Amino acid sequence: MIVQYEGTDYVGWQVQPNGVSVQEKLEAAVFLVTGENVRVEGSGRTDSGVHAMAQVCHFDANVRMPADKFAIALNTRLPRDIRVLFSQETDGAFHSRFSAKRKTYRYTIQLGEHSDVFTRNTALHVHTFLDIEKMNAAAALCVGEHDFSSFMSAGTTMENTVRTLYKSEWIKEGKYLHYWVEGNGFLYNMVRILVGTMLEIGCGKLPIEAMSNALLNQCRENAGPTAPAQGLMLMRVCYPDFDTREVLSCDS
Repeated sequence: MIVQYEGTDYVGWQVQPNGVSVQEKLEAAVFLVTGENVRVEGSGRTDSGVHAMAQVCHFDANVRMPADKFAIALNTRLPRDIRVLFSQETDGAFHSRFSAKRKTYRYTIQLGEHSDVFTRNTALHVHTFLDIEKMNAAAALCVGEHDFSSFMSAGTTMENTVRTLYKSEWIKEGKYLHYWVEGNGFLYNMVRILVGTMLEIGCGKLPIEAMSNALLNQCRENAGPTAPAQGLMLMRVCYPDFDTREVLSCDS
């Protein structure tokens, strides 16, 4: 399934003991439709307050309902801030997380003196001047294969912290500034720390070289702060024979 959600009221994708998650809501809806308690596996664990334009997930169930009807059936049982946009049957070898090859995230900043009430949950308001050229110079340094240890939340343990970024750039659209980043995978809080570091560079608190130093020294203290969650959105997930952008564009 391709699922869209506004993550403001959730503790993230994954089921947590301290609040309601998107995964929990989906599993409850599947139970109402199928009568089965299933685990809905997502392509990644978005954090509390993070959104998804196109999250991919899957579950296994013994049902006769045509797979393409699940989207409608589940949406009648889901809250308004979670929607299933697409559903189809796949083979048992598919796994929404482990089969994924690329993911694209977008972080949105709203520029200007005053915040916009209509995007307060989906964009970070920044009223100070940002040097976008410097931010893009720093973003370009991240393209390619690097050890992103400096851009992983402190206290997190990962055997392999090397990731490859295929795209890393800032694009201005009116009063909005979007950071687009595409990679073969991301560490915990990686995108938000990248954004936080580039915001420090953009407002003059850090030099552009701080980005390359953080990549080389592989220590969390060398990178900037973690940007707030509300500006981050999972935009696209790609598989060997399945691309959320192509599926949704065909549907529109």
